[in-house]
Amino acid sequence: MAETQPTPAPAPAAPSPSGPADRPPRRTARLVKEIRTFAEAHGGAGAQIAYLGRKGARIVLVGDDGRWGDLVAPSMTVAEDAVRRSGVTVHESFDGEFAAKVRTGPYEWSRMAGIQLGGPRNT
Repeated sequence: MAETQPTPAPAPAAPSPSGPADRPPRRTARLVKEIRTFAEAHGGAGAQIAYLGRKGARIVLVGDDGRWGDLVAPSMTVAEDAVRRSGVTVHESFDGEFAAKVRTGPYEWSRMAGIQLGGPRNT
């Protein structure tokens, strides 16, 4: 009968050049910082992620005060990871109560109406 050898334990993961294995990639870390900064400045925030195709993903942020902004991530995976790590509430779609929080200002209204209201041209 053949003698069995115990299976050796796997070697610990070597640290990546950018740091420990649990540390997010640089782009993700930068997005997390930007999302957290936005949330802190606006009394909290919610996020919705939209796929942009080859360009990546758009993270729309809506603060509890109604101010909004967006960020672009290089992929859906990076966007989802950044939003998850930032700790903000994630919404599946941009409608209902989440969309109702958005407060637009004069700049947005002039951009939406374009030259009809004397705003900048939409070119």
